[in-house]
Formats: sequence, structure tokens, C-alpha cells
Amino acid sequence: MENFIVSARKYRPTTFDSVVGQLSITSTLKNAIKNNHLAQAFLFCGPRGVGKTTCARILAKTINCFNVTSNIEACNECESCISFDEGRSLNIQELDGASNNGVDEIRSLIDQVRFAPQLGTHKVYIIDEVHMLSQAAFNAFLKTLEEPPKHAIFILATTEKHKIIPTILSRCQIFDFNRIQIDDISNHLAHIAKAEKVKAEPDGLHIIGQKADGALRDALSMFDQIVSFSGGTITYEDVIENLNILDYDYYFKVTNSILSNNIADALLLFNEVLNNGFDGHNFINGLAEHLRNLLVCQDEKTVQLLEVGATIKEKYIAQAKASNTAQLISFLNIASTTDTKYKGSKNQRLLVEVMLMQLCSIEGNTSQKKKP
Repeated sequence: MENFIVSARKYRPTTFDSVVGQLSITSTLKNAIKNNHLAQAFLFCGPRGVGKTTCARILAKTINCFNVTSNIEACNECESCISFDEGRSLNIQELDGASNNGVDEIRSLIDQVRFAPQLGTHKVYIIDEVHMLSQAAFNAFLKTLEEPPKHAIFILATTEKHKIIPTILSRCQIFDFNRIQIDDISNHLAHIAKAEKVKAEPDGLHIIGQKADGALRDALSMFDQIVSFSGGTITYEDVIENLNILDYDYYFKVTNSILSNNIADALLLFNEVLNNGFDGHNFINGLAEHLRNLLVCQDEKTVQLLEVGATIKEKYIAQAKASNTAQLISFLNIASTTDTKYKGSKNQRLLVEVMLMQLCSIEGNTSQKKKP
């Protein structure tokens, strides 16, 4: 039986150009290599799963490549690149700051730094989760980080920049990685689905992108999970069911009930949501997000702020025509007040039901309702 490799590892970027959603950072690093303006200490900050360690490895590989391409990428053919790909390069060392956070480990690293590389021009030290180092380890590291040998480059990666002492920050060139945009994630998943011969609906991939909250690694894990669940086909329904997400259709139906002053339908829909195992607070936040999306659809200029699939975007635009800005702002105020009161309420179901009754009772809903 062939060993399965998770998508996050199988499709991990190996070149700057294949890194998703971090164009400004990869362009800066490529220019630094091209102009020979490399700093001796980098700090890569940002949320999980956005490409910090990946970029560190690509940078380490490229600066040691003997035949860097005209596009400032590693050639993948020289001895240095081959040894890196096979995991036997002595020029690149990775240290996990979480499990090697003591002063002794850092002193051991400092002792190794003085030895020049046997192959290539630089020795690169990648320290992941660097914020986990102890105070003593940070202090032991300061002098070497400030004045390392010419052949040494340090790349520190962290998800919690605020935990790193200012004296370390001042010695590093800092790169802040962004959360990856939903469209970038869904496009990347579509590319992988094609490579893996998986049929995938764009709306389903878009939902995965939303659920991933800007972390591509999380999106790839969900992608693998749904492929296993559905057997080679990813549909919108599969994603909703497997990731336990409240379907957009509920919010469209509830909003239709609100606009037509139909309290009974709104309460029955909320009861159905609870019976399906969803939390009332989840419902409030989802409804507020839905109303916000309808609000941005009121103007053609702001429709671009809508981060949903093409089919669902059409539904939003159609339903937005049945309401007006003043109505939606009133709805959002009521939803926001309910959200604030939810955790302190002793009867949370009743609180949400009162919210729905208030929304359905706002004067002018029926008279301004148009069929989407």
C-alpha cells in the first residue's frame, strides 16, 4: 500500500514564486539575494500556517545554490540543492524553540556557528517558535545575533512577536506575514484538486477557505479530511456537513422571515438550527455576518468586500435589493446587543428568540420587501 502524504507536505512550496499570498515578502527576499543585501538575522512573524518556516527554508536553499536562476530561484540541480532536498545538507540547521528552549541548547548552537560551511557560502540557522526560548537563552543569544560570523544567517520564526524581548527585535530584520486571503486559498485548493483528480465545487472550496481563517495549512488539512469523507468529490454540501458549518441557506431563510414580519417561521428555523447541534451564539454571529454582507451589497462599490463564492454572491445581491441601509443597520444593532448579552444570560434560547421577534417586528419590513 502506497504511503499517503498529507497535502500540506506534498504541496509545500519549494520556490518563492509558489508561496501563496505573501508576494511582498517573497519579492523583498528575492531582491535582497539579487543585490547581495542579505541581513544576518531575520524575524518572520505571523499567524500559524501562512508560510513562515516554508519561506525560511526556501531562503536558506536559494542563498546556498551554486546556479541561482535569473528569476532568483534555486536551480534544484547543483550539489547544494540536491543535498537540501534529500535532507542531508549540513549548511542548514533547524531548531525547535519549544523543545530546545534552555540556555544550554543555545550555547551549543553558538559553538557551532563559528565553523565555516563545507559546501556553499552560508550556514543558515532556522529557529522555529523562537518566543518559547527562556530569558537566559535569549540573553545568551544576544551577542552572537548582533555580531555573527560572515557566513552565518539566523532566521527566527514566531507566532507571538510580542513575547520576544526588544533587544532581540532590534537585531533582526522583521517580516510580518499576512493571513492568506480566501480567494488565494480557494484558488490554491482548486489547483491541488486538479492535480489530485478530485472534482471540487468552487463554493465548497470557498467555504474551506473561510473556515481556515487565513491559514493555508489548516485549509489543506480540511481538504484532505473532506476528500477522505466524500471519496474524491468535494461538494458544498459535503463541506458544510463535514466541517459542521451552519449553511448559508438558514440565514437567507431567516432574513426572508424577518423582512416579511413572519415571527413563526423565524422561530421554527432557529429551533431547527438548535436541533442540528449548533450553538445559539454561533447563530447570532452568523446572522450578524449575513446582515453585514447584505449591507455591503447595498452599493456596487462595496460588493468587492464580500468574501463568498460566485453563486452565493448572486444570492446576497438579490436579497440586498429587498432591504435598505437603514433597516440593515437597525437589524445589526439588535444582533450586536444580543451578542453582548448572550454569555451573561441565564435563558440563552429565549434571548435569541426575543431578538428574532424584535427583528421581525420592525415597522416597514413588509412594505419594503421585494422578491429576490
